[in-house]
Amino acid sequence: MATYDLDEQERLDELKAWWKRWGSLVMVGLAVVVAGAAGWRYWQNHTVTQSLEAATVYEKLTQSLAANDAKSAREAGAMLLDQYKGTAYAPRAAMLLAKLNVMNKDLKSAQSQLEWAVANSKEPAVKDLARLHLAGVQLDLKQYDAALKTLAGSHSDAFAFRFEDMRGDVLMAQGKKAEARVAYQAAFGKMEKDNPYRSIVELKLDALGGETK
Repeated sequence: MATYDLDEQERLDELKAWWKRWGSLVMVGLAVVVAGAAGWRYWQNHTVTQSLEAATVYEKLTQSLAANDAKSAREAGAMLLDQYKGTAYAPRAAMLLAKLNVMNKDLKSAQSQLEWAVANSKEPAVKDLARLHLAGVQLDLKQYDAALKTLAGSHSDAFAFRFEDMRGDVLMAQGKKAEARVAYQAAFGKMEKDNPYRSIVELKLDALGGETK
């Protein structure tokens, strides 16, 4: 029994010595873990709250556009880009504002908003769509090299024919008919037979005297 008590006392002394040396570090570590967990929960709640608020503002934007209330639409859009730029609604808002500006012949503002959407969107499909619209605006502004650069690079297969078709339009505007024909042929080949846009690309090829296959 005495041996047992001695062993226990030695272990207790060792534990006290270990705690004296490392106890404060352990407490700091626990505090960090607790704070991290609390911070993560706060961030999750904050993200959800931001998304819900952004959804409400985005709905106001779409309703304002439907009512032809450009002033309210611009205010809602500006709020999304400023206060909710980390949400998925902000790039969509930028594209809607760009469309509004194109309708009002303000291509420079539309260009800036689409560039913002391309730079800030985290969704590949939204980014690709913004790139297509941006290239269209650059084409209208006669920024042909910039438009081709916007269209360059990877994109999702779903938008492949649209990228090729837009590239053909830019090349046509540059007077590069042979290259435009190649782009239109690529666009035509990437479309399903029941795609209604296929006939438009076919007309472009007919105008150039090019085969569709």
